[in-house]
Amino acid sequence: MTTEPSRASFRIGFVPGVTLSKWSRLWEERRADLPLDVVEVTGDVTEVLDVLRGDDRVDMVLARLPLALGDDFSSIALYDERAVVCFGKEHPLAAAGKDDELSLDDLAGEVRHDLDPALDEAQAIEVVATGSGVAVMPQSLARLHGRSGVTHRFLSDVRPTTIALVWPIGELDDDIDDFIGVVRGRTRNSSRSRRRDDDAQEAPAAKAKGPGKGGAAGGRGSGLGQKKTPPGGRGGPQRGTGRSRPRRGR
Repeated sequence: MTTEPSRASFRIGFVPGVTLSKWSRLWEERRADLPLDVVEVTGDVTEVLDVLRGDDRVDMVLARLPLALGDDFSSIALYDERAVVCFGKEHPLAAAGKDDELSLDDLAGEVRHDLDPALDEAQAIEVVATGSGVAVMPQSLARLHGRSGVTHRFLSDVRPTTIALVWPIGELDDDIDDFIGVVRGRTRNSSRSRRRDDDAQEAPAAKAKGPGKGGAAGGRGSGLGQKKTPPGGRGGPQRGTGRSRPRRGR
């Protein structure tokens, strides 16, 4: 892992449908020294990785798999999104209860606007709202682009999509590791966060070491005339007991 680079902010890209509010709040609590700059990444799936390249790039991106990561990018899978089918509320498929699941067989004969390369998800739902055909997509996108007159049902036989955190190989530094810790649920006192605090505490202690430090000769800081602490601990009161350690007989 490399040392921390100098950043004015930590830039995170995200594809539509991903919600960062919880992670943003945790980052602000733990890394008030480094503002989070959130950038929405739109466009074709082949363009998602472009935001990790160039002069105006982001440090990491939350994207949907699969992506052509090759040997250039690392990724961590975070969670899965179930697929739904969207249709007009007057569509015959709406007869299924909200808790019922449909299958691809139920869509036989329907025009699937999500398969039209000329339409993005928002446009596909606009067409569906007219009562024409259906559109299949992750539930988060159905909610994001939802509109009155359109409803959706889960599909039982469509594989879920995966949201992953992606960054360039070889660029794992302390800031990136901290954000990985946030999205993976590490506590403040674990991993990198704990090491950062430990380093801050050890620095003053190291500075205080050396001859003449810590008081008179024979004091703890001088290292002169000191007796080594016996394996059994120091003589004198035991912490928490209020009693003195009994002396050994000679």
